[in-house]
Amino acid sequence: MKKPISKGLRVPENPIYLTVIFLLSLVLVFYDWRVGLIAIAFAVYLAFYNWRITRKRSIEWTRYLEDLSENIDWSTKNAVFSIPMPFVVVELDGSINWYNPRFGQLFEEESLLGENIKDYIPELNPFALLADKKDNDDIVIKLNDRMYRMFWTPIGVGNNRDNSKVLVFLYFQDITEEAQMKTKYHDERLVAILVQVDNYDEVMNNTDEAKRPVVQAQIEAMLNEWAISLNAGWKKYERDKYVMFAQASSLKTLEENRFQILDSVRAINAGNKIPVTLSIGVGADGKNPHELSHFAQFALDLALGRGGDQTVVKRGSRLFFYGGKSKEIEKRTKVKSRVIANTLRELMDQSEGVFIMGHEVPDLDALGSALGIYRCARHVGKEAHIILNRSNPSVHSLVSQLLEKEEYRDVFVTADEALSMIDRRQAVLVVVDVHRPSFMEAPELLNEVEKIVVIDHHRRSAETIENPTLMYLEPYASSTSELVTEIIQYFDDKVELEAIEADALLAGITVDTKNFIYKTGVRTFEAASYLRRAGANPVLVRQLFQDDLETFVARAEVVKNAEIVLPGIALSYCSSGIKNGSLIAAQAADSLLTIKGIHTSFVLYPDNGDVIISGRSLGNVNVQMVLEKLGGGGHLSVAGAQLNDVELDEAKEKVISALKDYLEEGKVK
Repeated sequence: MKKPISKGLRVPENPIYLTVIFLLSLVLVFYDWRVGLIAIAFAVYLAFYNWRITRKRSIEWTRYLEDLSENIDWSTKNAVFSIPMPFVVVELDGSINWYNPRFGQLFEEESLLGENIKDYIPELNPFALLADKKDNDDIVIKLNDRMYRMFWTPIGVGNNRDNSKVLVFLYFQDITEEAQMKTKYHDERLVAILVQVDNYDEVMNNTDEAKRPVVQAQIEAMLNEWAISLNAGWKKYERDKYVMFAQASSLKTLEENRFQILDSVRAINAGNKIPVTLSIGVGADGKNPHELSHFAQFALDLALGRGGDQTVVKRGSRLFFYGGKSKEIEKRTKVKSRVIANTLRELMDQSEGVFIMGHEVPDLDALGSALGIYRCARHVGKEAHIILNRSNPSVHSLVSQLLEKEEYRDVFVTADEALSMIDRRQAVLVVVDVHRPSFMEAPELLNEVEKIVVIDHHRRSAETIENPTLMYLEPYASSTSELVTEIIQYFDDKVELEAIEADALLAGITVDTKNFIYKTGVRTFEAASYLRRAGANPVLVRQLFQDDLETFVARAEVVKNAEIVLPGIALSYCSSGIKNGSLIAAQAADSLLTIKGIHTSFVLYPDNGDVIISGRSLGNVNVQMVLEKLGGGGHLSVAGAQLNDVELDEAKEKVISALKDYLEEGKVK
């Protein structure tokens, strides 16, 4: 291997060797002056030769470094000039100092020197790049229908602090093909679509037998036409269930037109007396077909649990809702109620204790249904407790009457007391009138038991109890008290309700139907009839709703404060710190619906930095979907939400904005 030029330039041994030779020559002079002189002459020659060689090598090394520096400088300039991507040098204010031909070709200007790059790429701010410290691969810029990923490097120039400045080197990597491939990949990914006619039995039972095949044919013809428009493959696998597979690009189109297939199917009129409605579950962004089908099934279950006539799209962990604006149609079969009652009894028979929990700040529906489940547990000889951390004005009258009776004095327990009493394996927890953990009286109990039963009539929310042992979620029902009343009838023929328990259940139905006006079906009156035979007294039930004069005046003041924010929609508020504010807000929202011209109402109540919202509707607006945008829930005609750390005026704006978004989504595109 060839040695480098620098080899031996700085060898410390040469001067030492020459010095030693010279000293030895001097010594030889004393012994033989002739030999000594020869030795001295030889030493002088060696010294001269060493000096000459060292000087020559130094000159060669200097020339080598100069040539190397020149070559590097030329190579650098040539590399920058011929770099295979657009390149530009700018100052922090955006002034262009230099650019290569590829960058110049992006624009139709003869010269860009001295121009400001912001005039050509408005979104590019060199000073902001340094201030924000953005990652190089985070910046994508579109120029002339091409996509570029921009890299940047700051360079300091100048000899001292006063004259130094910073230049920014900008490189543009063309990623157009990469972006197109990504778009194509995402557009061509499969999505799974599950479709179910969610009221098939009701439609067919209310259609003349001769016209049933026509209705069925129109449903399938419309679905077939829909699938063809999406280039989707589809298959009917049950009389009312279909599966489809389409590309993600088709899903974008469906989302843009808000799944108009829902409206198209609902418009079928071939002799059916009841509109046909669909529930659609869409699974997208799954890692594999198994996960995709799981997403679609979860979305379909959620759509059905929210009342049907809607589409739920599940993209990974995100959920999107479309439709769901029509009123629920009552299901008249009681088979499910009987199955739930039998299963609930089996769970109670296998348990040592029963704990019953409703939502926080329980109302008469939550407490009434809890008492119905309590009676079922006592009927099979199980110890039962209702979790109630504190009473509130809406149930205070009923709780007071219960505590006057010996049997109920030990029934109510707090969450802490329940935690100390509960046995994970031997207890069953029944959750009534709520299925969202964050809304429950004591959500921490969910982790303390293995057997959980959920009975609720609210439309299913994205937040729900995971893997309950038994779930009876029926948004078609008027109230949870109605569901529990049916369960009691099938639980055992010998179940005997106490009069106050029958009163509580009837009160629960009454409060959620607004005196049998809203969401009232045949089964609602059948449940009320059963409770009346069981000893419910309508007069005593009515007394549970009586308010004192202070509450009545406060409610009237809220109604007085109402303003029409949109046609037919009223918004009002309670004064901060008002006694029983949440109750008054709910009652005022109900009262506003009795005013001519108002079909939807929202009442806000500020409470310790938060704002509680009560929404009510005659069916023209789905208040559940409106308040879901604000983190709340409920069902079509009754819903609520709570905004944290907001002022009243800000909360008003949020409600109005959510309303406008909802109404805008309802427009046919």
